[in-house]
Amino acid sequence: MTALGGLAASFLVLAFTRFGVAFGEAGAIPAGHAIIARKIRPERRGLAIGLFALGIPLGTMVGFAAGGALSDTVGWRTALVGAGALGGVIALIAFVAVGPTPPLQRMAASAEPFMRTSMRLLSAPGFRWLFIGAIASGFAAAPFYAFAAPFLIRTHGFTASEAGLAFGLPQGLLGIVGTLLGGRWFDRVVRSGTGRVLGPPAILFIIAAVTTTAGLFAPVGWLSILLFLPSMLSFAFLLPWGFGAAHLVAGQGREAMASSLVLIGSGLLGPALGPLIVGLISDAGSAAHMPNSLGLGLLTVPVASILSGLAILMANHRIAALLRQR
Repeated sequence: MTALGGLAASFLVLAFTRFGVAFGEAGAIPAGHAIIARKIRPERRGLAIGLFALGIPLGTMVGFAAGGALSDTVGWRTALVGAGALGGVIALIAFVAVGPTPPLQRMAASAEPFMRTSMRLLSAPGFRWLFIGAIASGFAAAPFYAFAAPFLIRTHGFTASEAGLAFGLPQGLLGIVGTLLGGRWFDRVVRSGTGRVLGPPAILFIIAAVTTTAGLFAPVGWLSILLFLPSMLSFAFLLPWGFGAAHLVAGQGREAMASSLVLIGSGLLGPALGPLIVGLISDAGSAAHMPNSLGLGLLTVPVASILSGLAILMANHRIAALLRQR
């Protein structure tokens, strides 16, 4: 689907190929988490999820840097076709190298119907607040990654190559740090027995909201990127905490279902509506001849980050109470 995007002759075909990419990716994370849950003990699972999640910042870093350079030199169509071909090679390697999935001991929980399991998880206050936090984080992350490079290009005069490198490189490096540090920290909190398994990422989201707001109105590009760093870190840092906490609430045999619901929260409404809202605000600002109209649209990112941080704080309190009762 990525390669077909490079052959698109209309906006509708290009949009269809992007839907296809999302459809193809959707099952990978829950399935991966299910395998991790079968092989890794809960007190070490945060680091395992963090290592697994390294694919996101690494892929984003390479995609921004290489994609920007290829777009400037050979065009965006060739860049998409090349990325799709590379994905096909990686898929073949994974098919051969990964081997069979570890067997799962049949449990009553894993045999429950989809809707019953979903409602059971969402009826738990801690998981429900985590789900709300995931929705808000999707509204923050999707526009941030979709429009950060165009913001640097339109507002600060970067080329595509410069924006890809200036944004993609620190995003990838902080993503690596965030997933690994978040995983180790989460494991330490789980072993401590306090049950407060979501406090640090919630606080980081609130800090990121403040710095990102300042970055959208910074006078020079390098200062904008510097002020965007906490947001780059927060999205990666949350991954092992969010999924690890969801697994603790769900219990053994429901880890993949818990991951699926968290992904639905972060990946359905936010990526579908967040960039659209930013685009509408930006276009309206441009039509009214307002300066930095894209920056105005991107204010949805810090607003959503604050809401996500507050929801995750609520989840932290409720999950701690639940774990103490067990």
